[in-house]
Amino acid sequence: MIHSVLVANRGEIARRVLRTCRELGIATVAVHSDADAEAPHVREADAAVRLPGNAPADTYLRGDLLVAAARAAGADAVHPGYGFLSENAGFARAVQDAGLVWIGPPPAAIEAMASKTRAKKLMAEAQVPLLAPLDADEVTEADLPVLVKAAAGGGGRGMRVVRERAALPGAIEAARAEAASAFGDGEVFVEPYVEDGRHIEVQVLADAHGTVWTLGTRDCSLQRRHQKVVEEAPAPGLDDALRATLAHAARAAARAVDYRGAGTVEFLVSARGRPFFLEMNTRLQVEHPVTECVYGLDLVAHQIQVAEGAALPEDGPPPPRGHAVEARLYAEDPARDWQPQTGTLWRLEVPGDVRVDSGVADGCEIGVHYDPMLAKVIACAPTRSAAVRKLARALEQAHVHGPVTNRDLLVRSLRHPDFAAAGMDTGFYARHLAELTTPTEADAADAACALPAAALAQAVRDEPARPRVAARTGGWRNLASAPHLRRYADRDGAEHEVRYVWGRDGRPTLVSAPDVRVVTARADAVVLESGGVRRRYPVAVYGDRVFAGAHAFTALPRLPEPENVTEPGSLLAAMPGTVVRLAEGLREGATVTAGQPLLWLEAMKMEHRVAAPANGRVTALHVSEGQQVDVGTLLAVVAE
Repeated sequence: MIHSVLVANRGEIARRVLRTCRELGIATVAVHSDADAEAPHVREADAAVRLPGNAPADTYLRGDLLVAAARAAGADAVHPGYGFLSENAGFARAVQDAGLVWIGPPPAAIEAMASKTRAKKLMAEAQVPLLAPLDADEVTEADLPVLVKAAAGGGGRGMRVVRERAALPGAIEAARAEAASAFGDGEVFVEPYVEDGRHIEVQVLADAHGTVWTLGTRDCSLQRRHQKVVEEAPAPGLDDALRATLAHAARAAARAVDYRGAGTVEFLVSARGRPFFLEMNTRLQVEHPVTECVYGLDLVAHQIQVAEGAALPEDGPPPPRGHAVEARLYAEDPARDWQPQTGTLWRLEVPGDVRVDSGVADGCEIGVHYDPMLAKVIACAPTRSAAVRKLARALEQAHVHGPVTNRDLLVRSLRHPDFAAAGMDTGFYARHLAELTTPTEADAADAACALPAAALAQAVRDEPARPRVAARTGGWRNLASAPHLRRYADRDGAEHEVRYVWGRDGRPTLVSAPDVRVVTARADAVVLESGGVRRRYPVAVYGDRVFAGAHAFTALPRLPEPENVTEPGSLLAAMPGTVVRLAEGLREGATVTAGQPLLWLEAMKMEHRVAAPANGRVTALHVSEGQQVDVGTLLAVVAE
């Protein structure tokens, strides 16, 4: 029997494991970096142990510190969650060598699947269908496109799609550098790239007594940068024969490594319906809630029970019911190359009959050290269309007050005709991102009303509405007809003015939008009528940030302030992060061409390329590899 579990992780998955442990009557221990000292998972655990530092390499990736923390806190088991050391065989062995229960698969199974190249050889022997790796030196034009992929790790790191033979050496070099930085292993391989394939996976659950369950399928095709955004179960549009093939292959993969616990076998399914083995994730997946919803199971509870030696029922899992869809809410800007966003998350509230798994709470700071995912929102319903509609509406009505997120993109993706028709694949965003991130006329009209709503709510708060009576005092005169002015900037930096006057009855009238009638105005909500339609805009204010409905604005001083002038050609950091690489030969005086990559910033587990804005010469280089930078840091100057 397990009595106390240390969760060797953070954020959403740590809270998820803690929740199940509480329900099972198991004591819990959290670990935290300095940046996470006040994080929700720390507050919710029975005990917590500090891991000095902020960077993952100094904290959550230090297996020795995690084992020491478990022993110091009296835990008798360790749950690794996902990411970090969850698929590290050495860490699993260290946990077991310390006399602790490892809530995960055997270290040998982790090791067998840790390298994608070795895993493919093993799967070939088990007759699991897969894509045969290509010799990088023998790739021809006929083989294109190809995918360069890191042998270790996952999450889209160390992956490059190559469509021109001449670009292959550079892609291999870049993938090796990124993989070495992310996983400490620079091994990469080349395989055929399946254009617009579907990412289908099978959840497996196995015990130590020879029973292996396969829990249906999941579709995880909606991805950005090879990282999943929307997942659902069961995968739509698969015939019975293909489902049987996938289940058989997943079961064979698990048996080939004597698997135990929860794991996922991932496949790429071509447009012709041919499945190819991608990898086996020897851990719990981020998207496991959709399987839990459909099967009515708690996978974390089963992980713990299997670790205790319990046997799964030989007659199989309960029958699946209905459909579930999950969307990952990220602090990122899809319209700006998915740039991660940082800052204070003042409020996160998702209404409706949906499940929300989140690692953050109101008031949390979203920093640069970890993944930008704020929450997973999961909707379950009897049918796919009902689950999709429920999820889209819940996200649309959510209050997300803080950094820019992908919320609007998620709503539009779920309502896109291709998604509704189950026609999505891994190329969905490559085809549709521009239309999904371009504001529509309805968006513009809504923003045009949200702006005065924000101003009027602030006016009610700052200038309590009362009859304005002309009066003379010491030479000063207040005129009832004189309009008040408030200035704001939208998320794109464009500046706007709102002018209004107070009536003698204390009701405001919009001067800058005479076609919009103010029905009611309170400090927390404003009701406006435009075109004969009334709409209510909830308003929340945090310092100079104002949220009205689904729109956010920054309050500006009444009079414009002098602008800061930067030298033409200045390259500024768009986000806080670390300079991980400089282009070869980059130095002051170097000649560059427009679009040429100059350096790479790493923030929130993703690399971001900084390119030359024009043909010219580097007249200044202010950063070096390994340097930490803040938003607005001057990186380099390129003179045309």
